[in-house]
Amino acid sequence: MPAVNLGIPGRNTYAVTTDSVDMRRPRQRPVSARIAALPQNLVLDLSKTALVVIDMQNDFCSPQGWLGRLGVDVNPLLSLTAPIESVTQILRSHNVPVVWLNWGVRPDRLNLSPGTQHPFNPHGQGPGLAGATSGPSGSYNLLEQDSWGARIVDGLSPESGDIHINKHRISGFWDTPLDSILKNLGVTTLLFAGVNADHCVLGTLMDANFHGYDTILLEDCTATTSPDFCLQATYHNVRFCFGFTTLSRQLLAGLESAGVDS
Repeated sequence: MPAVNLGIPGRNTYAVTTDSVDMRRPRQRPVSARIAALPQNLVLDLSKTALVVIDMQNDFCSPQGWLGRLGVDVNPLLSLTAPIESVTQILRSHNVPVVWLNWGVRPDRLNLSPGTQHPFNPHGQGPGLAGATSGPSGSYNLLEQDSWGARIVDGLSPESGDIHINKHRISGFWDTPLDSILKNLGVTTLLFAGVNADHCVLGTLMDANFHGYDTILLEDCTATTSPDFCLQATYHNVRFCFGFTTLSRQLLAGLESAGVDS
């Protein structure tokens, strides 16, 4: 009988037969890309890289979503769809996994502490997380898993091979399968995009750094509804303590010359 592969093809597998288990993992040849970045330029191994896109969902980015209905200008968030769409398409062509990390809370809120719920309902008078609200196609529950507000905003095109993870904290590493999925894929370097830069993006990026991942923030694929000084402080903190920043055009320029190491 031929061996059967158990695991993620090409990345992390056993080859098993009726009487043996081959634990030798597939060897991936490094795919190098040189990227202009701050505070230093980088050489990436694309075979160990993934893109994490955070909270590009209706309740944050759509004018009819939760933030838009509160009167928040969501145009800076919505403007990210074009550069993120461009980056995701090119990265997929280099076999770089694309991870969509969105708020998607339990209907019963049993894993949400009062401290987590408070920013979404500070006076107790709003719907709060998983509370009933209304959108362009009728009623739904705020940021609830599989609701309209938790869906990826129009202008972005997830593909069947992409990875979708629900989170229920500012950081996407807390009480989610994100870390175990990335480790199973053999990923060591993470590119970050999405919103809000100074909240969920920074929180997840910091936790990634604490978990030992290399972290790179794509500046023009990240935005916030906070004042500009919050965005500038985010850039500074990433460059000073937690990793690197670059622009999508600099990333794409590096990908054009990427190649398998000999």
